[in-house]
Parts: sequence; C-alpha cells; structure tokens
Amino acid sequence: MRRALLGLIFILSTLGATAQTPDSLKRNDNRKLFRHLTLGAGVYTASLIGLNQVWYSEDRSSFHWFDDLPEWKQMDKAGHAFSAFHLGRLGYEYLGTYDISERKRRFWGSLSGALLLSPIELLDGFQPEYGASASDLVANLTGSALLWGQLSLWNEIRIKPKFSYRASPYAELRPNTLGSTWNERLLKDYNAQTYWLSFDIHAFLPSGNAFPKWLNLALGYGADGMVYARDSQNEAHGHRAYRQYYLALDWDLSHIKTRRKGIKALLFVLDAIHLPAPGLGLDERGNFSFHALYP
Repeated sequence: MRRALLGLIFILSTLGATAQTPDSLKRNDNRKLFRHLTLGAGVYTASLIGLNQVWYSEDRSSFHWFDDLPEWKQMDKAGHAFSAFHLGRLGYEYLGTYDISERKRRFWGSLSGALLLSPIELLDGFQPEYGASASDLVANLTGSALLWGQLSLWNEIRIKPKFSYRASPYAELRPNTLGSTWNERLLKDYNAQTYWLSFDIHAFLPSGNAFPKWLNLALGYGADGMVYARDSQNEAHGHRAYRQYYLALDWDLSHIKTRRKGIKALLFVLDAIHLPAPGLGLDERGNFSFHALYP
C-alpha cells in the first residue's frame, strides 16, 4: 500500500503540475509562491496525519530502526531513488514558474523528492513488523542528489532514471506479498521490475554531432527468483535469487515539442518509463540473452 501511495503521488502531481505551461504561470510575486507552498505543505501534512490514523493506527510500537538493506537484492532502494528523482524533477519544473534564482530552484526542487518521501518512511518506524529504514532515507537522498548534481554541472538532465515492468511467475507463489492483481504486482513484485539509467548520448558528444537526440543508451538493473525478501529465506524454500544487468536502447521523449498541455503531461510521465527497445542481458549465473524488445 505504501508503494501504491508513492506511485499515486508521483502520477497525480505530475499531471497537475504539467497541465499548465511555464509562460502562463510565470509570476514575479514571491508571496504567491509562499502561499502556494504553505498550502501544499498543509495538505501534505494533513495527508500524512490521515495516513498515520488509517494505516498505522493499530499495533504501534515505539520508534525503532530496521535494516532492510539485504532484502530484495536492493531493488526497493532503486525504487526509492527513482521516485525521489522524478518528484524532484517535478518540483524543479514547478519552481521554474516563479521568479526565483536558478541556484535555489535547483536545490529546493531537487530536494523536494526526498522531503516528500522521507516522512512516510519515518512512519514505518512505529510499525512493529517493519521499522524505519536508514537505507531508504539514503536512497531518497541519492535520487535527489542525482538530479541536483546534473542540474548544477550541466544545467540539464543527461542521465535519467527509468522504470519498466514485465510480468513474472513468482507473484502466484506469494500473492499476499508480491501482489494478487496486476496493479499490485506492478508495485510489489520486484522480480517484474527493472530500473534503468538512461544516458543522453547526444548531450555528451561535442556540439553539432549527428547522434539522434531522441535515442539514448540505458543501463538496467533487475533481479529474479525472489519469492522471499532475503537470500537465506529463498534458499530454504528451494529458490535461488540472482541479479540481472541490461544494456538497451532507449527513447528520449523529452525532445518531442508540443504546445498541447495534455500531451506535455503524458510525455512527462512516459519519459520516466523505459519503453520497449532492443537490448542485451547478463545475469549472475553467467547467462547471456538478447531481447528484440525489452521489456
């Protein structure tokens, strides 16, 4: 449920923020920015209070930490960094509609991803079966840092985290944990997920190069065989979890220009997804694979 909330926040916030063009929103009155941020903070705080009452109202414990770094081959950490990056990307675009310095826009826009995600992580600290995860907080900051670093160094995004999904057979073995419906599995079955870093090759080459702007190269990371969170649990039940690595082409939708607000919103969301493309795979077992279209 927690991951479903994060996905919902990302998608709805993206659609809302990109529904208007920067030219139509440009403001010189920073009092409006303060009022809007205050309103947003109030709504977010109220949502956290409601979340705390609805999801965490039973079986509370004192605040504690839980080390979940060895679980799920760190796929969930990749998910946290991915979410923080794109929430930060959204925050950066939103702050661009106000008359603030580029330095402040980069910093606070990038940091907004980690700031939005981390309070939800801390609520887990009062759950007896979980606990707050320091590695989750680090992953959130990593996603924000990846955005801030690129904007500071290049004044643009050249390396973009992306996500892809393809169904796995493992969810049927533990539907309560890995999901019983496709939308639950999309968020909970780490076997079905792949996280990517998509490199804008054109931007890295000298000015005036002929490399297509719309074509990127992406490095992917995934894992398979994870019916349980930890390797020892999988081995005890006859499963072997292993990592997977990919190299694939990727489509850069950020170079598609349009004035239509709905299409802009759609492209903003789709540009966080690795769409099917040719790729190569290599796993920890030494198996090499070619994919005409992955995923």
